[in-house]
Amino acid sequence: MNKKIKTDAVDHLIDALLCLKTREEGYSLLEDLCTVNELLSLSQRFEVAAMLYGHSTYMEIADKTGASTATISRVNRSLNYGCDGYALIFERLKQQNDEEGQK
Repeated sequence: MNKKIKTDAVDHLIDALLCLKTREEGYSLLEDLCTVNELLSLSQRFEVAAMLYGHSTYMEIADKTGASTATISRVNRSLNYGCDGYALIFERLKQQNDEEGQK
């Protein structure tokens, strides 16, 4: 973890995110917290990461998401050399989808 981002304020934000229970609660908090452009940028990067994790090509990702190759490259660097946050959440989402498919 990057020690520069480990602050009381970031801890407080993470605690707030962990309290969310529904998608609607997530929308409410994120709409209050972020501008529309910030939220769209975050969601675009997350989609880029998901597609990279699924082995899509840069061209496929750029076509589907509208992300620049610079953005795709930055996200790819985080996937390969980051703190494994993306991998953690993608594995949990996969497990959640698997469990829902078994119901």
